[in-house]
Amino acid sequence: MLNIIKTLTKSIREFKKETILAPVLVTVEVVMECLIPLYMVTMLERIQQDNSIENILFWGGILLVMALVSLVFGMLAGRYAAKASAGFSRNLRTDIYASIQGFSFANIDKFSPSSLVTRMTTDVTNIQNAFMMIIRIAVRSPIMLVVSVVMAFTINWKIALVFLALIPVLGVGLFLIFRKVDPIFAKVFKKYDAMNESIQENIKGIRVVKSYVREDYEIKKFGKTAQDVRADFQRGEMIMALNSPLMQFAIWTAISIVCIFGSQLIVQSSGAELNEASLSSLIAYGAQIMSALMTLSMVMVMISIATSSSERVAEVLSEKSTLTNPENPVYEVPDGSVEFRDVSFKYSAKAERFALQDVNLTIKPGQTVGILGGTGSSKTSLVNLIPRLYDVSEGEVLVGGIDVRDYDLESLRNQVSVVLQKNVLFSGTIKENLRWGNPDATDEELVEACKRAQAHEFVSSFPDGYDTYIEQGGTNVSGGQKQRLCIARALLKKPKILILDDSTSAVDTKTDALIRQAFREELPDVTKFIIAQRVSSVEDADLIVIMDGGKVVATGTHEQLLAGNKIYQEVYYSQNRMGASAAELNDIRKSGAGAAEDGGSAEGGEE
Repeated sequence: MLNIIKTLTKSIREFKKETILAPVLVTVEVVMECLIPLYMVTMLERIQQDNSIENILFWGGILLVMALVSLVFGMLAGRYAAKASAGFSRNLRTDIYASIQGFSFANIDKFSPSSLVTRMTTDVTNIQNAFMMIIRIAVRSPIMLVVSVVMAFTINWKIALVFLALIPVLGVGLFLIFRKVDPIFAKVFKKYDAMNESIQENIKGIRVVKSYVREDYEIKKFGKTAQDVRADFQRGEMIMALNSPLMQFAIWTAISIVCIFGSQLIVQSSGAELNEASLSSLIAYGAQIMSALMTLSMVMVMISIATSSSERVAEVLSEKSTLTNPENPVYEVPDGSVEFRDVSFKYSAKAERFALQDVNLTIKPGQTVGILGGTGSSKTSLVNLIPRLYDVSEGEVLVGGIDVRDYDLESLRNQVSVVLQKNVLFSGTIKENLRWGNPDATDEELVEACKRAQAHEFVSSFPDGYDTYIEQGGTNVSGGQKQRLCIARALLKKPKILILDDSTSAVDTKTDALIRQAFREELPDVTKFIIAQRVSSVEDADLIVIMDGGKVVATGTHEQLLAGNKIYQEVYYSQNRMGASAAELNDIRKSGAGAAEDGGSAEGGEE
């Protein structure tokens, strides 16, 4: 728990002054509040001796000043506490966000998006509320409790023992309540994650939901999730509700005992040991003790809820990226050559199987490499290793003849431009989206990149052209338009290596061919990796890589693979001769196998 506190308190930063001032001011406020009942005994005794208007005004004026001092310091404490807690939560959210930005893909895979959202919203709000209570009420209540008990002892220690005996009884009761409720709230926040994930999934897939008329099903499914949250929260709150009646019972029992024995003592001692004014002060201190214990119990409730939230937030803040810069990184990428040496990779050290296994490839600068393979063949996993989005489990990946782990991460990724399988555009204008590739790009450079990506024509057709506003997620442009804008954005980086991960699947074959032609003619020095489902997208590549089951099963040119590789033959002829019969395909396979026996240059075949 101490490590969690250390992790979280780092986010206080510029609000340290307010964090310190709030409890100091609260201390003054509480001391004043506790002195007032004691002062009232003295005031009443003096007024009894001299009940003149002047004397009453004098002692009453002092009482008013004490009350005003308490009020002013209380207001200032509240102001500083609010400023400190709000600032702390802002810094905490910023730190969480910054921490997420520094995550590697492996780190991101550990947390679901819905869980991260819950941690940045609900969990941080819980911590903020607890922090405000800690620097104000959690300081106020113990001081008031201690001072009130001490003051009660100065009036009459025998009667004050009643209040002292009360504290351990209530302490044990509170401990048992919070021990029972803490694991319940820990479960609740995990269910919050599930609920947020359900919402996120439904909103993303709302078109599918409506097209299949599954609204009622989704409502029932969400209702069940919400019910699970309600059930646990209700159970926790019901246990917590025992806190208030326990407090009330104990305090009022104590005050009743004080009144009974106090009155008896006044009568027996004829006011020598205890008088009416002193008894009134004892009752007032009893009320303050009750107030202190009640507010302290509220703080404990909030801390109990915030404990689980603190653990979840600290988990994100303490997460260290699996990818770090070496001590003396290389900042310059010599060229776009890529080499895979005995590379094996799995997404988790605990994973039983490798996603990639025994990969050996050599790509020269400026070459165009096509990568084909079925779903799950780890094509994307292969190219993700080049910009070091993941680290290899075995072997090494070299860019420009240097191990990618020896590069400065930023320098490496600035020279490796990736158009991911899931294209993402951000809310803002087309210009703003394109300048993610190069913030300093001129309008002419934007146009040139869009021409190469075959995006200039449709962008120019928009009424606002390059100033057209893109809605969140790029919902106001088509899939093909989104892909071309993402390619243009990648080109603006002017990389040495360009990776297109199935990034032309939504464009027609003519546009696809024009994009590849632009790459071939205008980017001859850039090494290009094209992951595709269509053979036509890679048939003019300098090297085609066939993948199956996480292994490279064949490499070669279009002609070589067509002559000697069964997998490539099947894909090619199925895409180009859709009407071919089973017998024809069998003949194709046989002819391909014969060509391979006659000395086809493709590397290996199907394992």
